[in-house]
Amino acid sequence: MIKFAYTILYVKDVTKTVEFYEKAFGFTRKFITPENDYGELLVGETTLSFASITLAQSNLKDGFLESNLSNKPFGIEIGFTTDNVEETIATAINAGAALVEKPKTKPWGQTVGYIRDLDGFLIELCTPIE
Repeated sequence: MIKFAYTILYVKDVTKTVEFYEKAFGFTRKFITPENDYGELLVGETTLSFASITLAQSNLKDGFLESNLSNKPFGIEIGFTTDNVEETIATAINAGAALVEKPKTKPWGQTVGYIRDLDGFLIELCTPIE
């Protein structure tokens, strides 16, 4: 059986990033390694994880494109559902997120907005689709 278990984002400062996601979205910390180079958050059935740039470089000998706010976001996003997109975006911005797109109601009735986290990763905040 194959099951989607986690997503790992490569970040500059694992502890700072975990703290951002705790403040911005109310997620619970699962753990951070004593070296502060890897951490996990409980976000539902899957785990959102973070690895330091240094740890990621040690795992990928040919390197990778580093996410940052100076460049356009990657062509991928992480999505969180919420009953109140506007309030969630405001809380995330107060925690340090950057607004990309204000919330809009789509033709199918879903409200969707976009922000970027401290490392520039794109986050969609949306109401659940019933």
